[in-house]
Amino acid sequence: MAACTKCGANLNPGATFCGSCGAPVAAAGTVAPAPSTGGSAPTPTSTSTGTPMASNVAGLLTYVLGLITGIIFLVIEPYNKDKFVRFHAFQSIFLNVAWIVIWIAFNIVGAILSHISFGLFGLVMLLVDMCLGLGFFLLWLFLMFKAYNNEKFKLPIIGNIAEQQAG
Repeated sequence: MAACTKCGANLNPGATFCGSCGAPVAAAGTVAPAPSTGGSAPTPTSTSTGTPMASNVAGLLTYVLGLITGIIFLVIEPYNKDKFVRFHAFQSIFLNVAWIVIWIAFNIVGAILSHISFGLFGLVMLLVDMCLGLGFFLLWLFLMFKAYNNEKFKLPIIGNIAEQQAG
């Protein structure tokens, strides 16, 4: 295995840059001389290897923007065939749709009850809304963590539907 001449770290086969220090690697496994552009960071000339990202990273990314990234990963070619990525994409989509429906219903009920109680119930609704928002945010982070660790955490109702849709 070749080693980087700048930092001494082991290089992966076919690597064009050192994974530790970022120095460009020459064909023989040695570090190519840095460009003399006044100390700027080296820019890769061709880093496209044509290999897709790992399933766990794609599964994590399906949750990042909810509906949008879930749909994107269901459409993108190498990931729409991966059951792990498809499961997390569907779960992300269904979770966000459920959250939007719950949020709308909660706000309608809250507005009606706040109007009836002359605004007193509005303070309670504000606290409950903040707790629900924090809970959803923590669930979102937890699902991204589980996807990154190659774990298939199924939410009670949504997870079963997502698993059926993923195949």
